[in-house]
Amino acid sequence: MAESRFERGSRILASIDGQGGQAVVDSLQDIAPELGNWIVEFAFGDVYADPTLDARQRELVTLGSLVTQGDTAPQLKVHIAAALHVGLSRAEVIQAILQTAPYVGFPRVINAVNLARAVFQNEDEAKVHEG
Repeated sequence: MAESRFERGSRILASIDGQGGQAVVDSLQDIAPELGNWIVEFAFGDVYADPTLDARQRELVTLGSLVTQGDTAPQLKVHIAAALHVGLSRAEVIQAILQTAPYVGFPRVINAVNLARAVFQNEDEAKVHEG
């Protein structure tokens, strides 16, 4: 039996974002559950499922896109964590953000770097509590 777009998207979402992605989908259930379904089915079931780019490459592109848009702090936090989850180093995340400076300017890059710092600190604190 073929995997549905939703099943495929849910599997890929979990592999990329861990619990963070599902938390975003869950946060929409009371007001716009169809938006959560679209994220799972389209973004992850279709776009992320294409084998042309691997997860690391996709997260680099996503980070650049979110930084350049500006007002995307919640999504940028999720995708910084996702980038680390799929194997990008902290240095690679920071360089991906810095790469956007000539195109979007310092204020957006400073904001993104500060978000990265917060994500890194949260990850460090979670590791301390785990072990």
